[in-house]
Amino acid sequence: MLAEADRALVAAVARGLPLVMRPYAALGAELGMAEGEVLERLRRLLSTGVIKRLGVVVRHHELGYVANAMVVWDVPDGQVAAAGARLGALDWVTLCYRRPRRPPVWPYNLFCMVHGRDRRVVLAQIEQATAAANLQGLPRAVLFSRRRFKQRGARYDAPLLPC
Repeated sequence: MLAEADRALVAAVARGLPLVMRPYAALGAELGMAEGEVLERLRRLLSTGVIKRLGVVVRHHELGYVANAMVVWDVPDGQVAAAGARLGALDWVTLCYRRPRRPPVWPYNLFCMVHGRDRRVVLAQIEQATAAANLQGLPRAVLFSRRRFKQRGARYDAPLLPC
């Protein structure tokens, strides 16, 4: 059973953390909890799967990152984990994950995102990443963003939270 204080905390986190030096203390002040209690409740909510993860939504365009590319490869299944680990270790790869192929339309199963300020630099980084992950010669597509969509964190509806 989820306590009312936990429900309030989940709702507050879903709105986003305040941009202050001690965001968990600020949340605590809003909710009538000490900073330590907020942190402990969040640890428990994460460990029990009520909250899947805490992450940051970065508005890349506002920071000058206008050359943003999703790179996708069709990697043999036995090589995906190692290639993904090598890609994810690169400083300029901001996101890397595996997804199922959707043949015949979508043959790709390894995805990574590279954000940059200059398209030529991003393309050079993609070539470096391809070499670093031993992905040369594999089918690949480089998909530069042409449109931006609203980005936001996860939203939890009260009816979906455990009672």
